[in-house]
Amino acid sequence: MKSVKEIQQLLQEFDEWQEWMEELKTDGRSGVQKAIESWSRRYKQRNAVRVAHLEKERFDHSFRNEINRYIAGVDEAGRGPLAGPVVTAAVILPENTETLLGLNDSKQIPKEKRMAFASEIKRIAVSYAVHFQPSKVIDELNIYEATKRSMTESVLSLNTSPHVVLVDAMKLPLLMRTESIIKGDEKSLAIAAASILAKTARDEYMEQLDKLYPHYGFAKNMGYGTKEHLAGLEKFGPISEHRKSFEPIKSNYKG
Repeated sequence: MKSVKEIQQLLQEFDEWQEWMEELKTDGRSGVQKAIESWSRRYKQRNAVRVAHLEKERFDHSFRNEINRYIAGVDEAGRGPLAGPVVTAAVILPENTETLLGLNDSKQIPKEKRMAFASEIKRIAVSYAVHFQPSKVIDELNIYEATKRSMTESVLSLNTSPHVVLVDAMKLPLLMRTESIIKGDEKSLAIAAASILAKTARDEYMEQLDKLYPHYGFAKNMGYGTKEHLAGLEKFGPISEHRKSFEPIKSNYKG
């Protein structure tokens, strides 16, 4: 008879249910029962991730046929902050996306995992492009129009022209078919991939900006109006990266 520790180690080796595991259900040792319950929880979690991945794949595939081969997903990062660019990304994924299992909206994924996904997306993508829309343009146009133009530019910068463009809740003036998808980063794998590229690119930009202007806490707040950021604004005033059309900058800092 195997010890509890041996059984725990053995269970770690298998991701799928094995016939011999059935016998563990009748093992009277509490350690064995805890081990099989723990394995079952992990299995359900992994299965839920697989199901979610397949649903996102199916959503994107529903737009693909013999004519519409390339589906691009488009998303943005940084519409709400007081400083820094809004960053958009467009991504065309291959049909086989097994290595992106667990990919989700960038806000739902920890930083290290986002970075790993970003590298993998760039490795396997048919094509991808990232566009930075600076604060100056945001102030000139307004955030909605600046984001829309940036998204359009990211699509036009793709090395492979997509047949269908799926955009997270935005209409774009493109010649190819475009679909505005509400909560797109939850439904579409391509949009989720774009959200990862936009978020990681913007975060890296703000971390570099923090080294030049450490008074605002950009590396932590990414330009959002946190207490530390507002305190820096009050003491040092805005820089060129601040959005002068956003409150409280608009009312408090003229010129």
